[in-house]
Amino acid sequence: MWKCPKCGREFKNTEQDHFCVKPNSIDEYIAAQPEDVRPLLQSIRETIRAAAPEATEKISWQMPTFWQGENLVHFAAFKKHIGLYPGGEVTSKFAERLAGYKTSKGAIQLLLGKPIDYELITDIVRWRVNQEAKRSDTL
Repeated sequence: MWKCPKCGREFKNTEQDHFCVKPNSIDEYIAAQPEDVRPLLQSIRETIRAAAPEATEKISWQMPTFWQGENLVHFAAFKKHIGLYPGGEVTSKFAERLAGYKTSKGAIQLLLGKPIDYELITDIVRWRVNQEAKRSDTL
């Protein structure tokens, strides 16, 4: 067992990523991240905001989240990457453009130290907004 020296919580994995204090806002989340990652997170936030201007910002699953009728996209910082979580269908819909990324169902890893494709993020978020709008129209 590994014990966090800051908060005292115990984890099975050594150096387990976690929050010592749960963030209440995206600003708090970003402020709690390493200094070199904060500008990247802020740029991702601004990119998502521009692509989904009507979405509401919140923390869900302890991650920054944009909500518009449903969770459109989450993002989170990790030791070696930033995770983008736009949902299950995105990785198949954008498979060609995601060829150079590590993905799993509904998750995309943006490696730290490599350029971030903000145009790709914009396109994914706009697609998610359109999918949610279609879903809402059928309800």
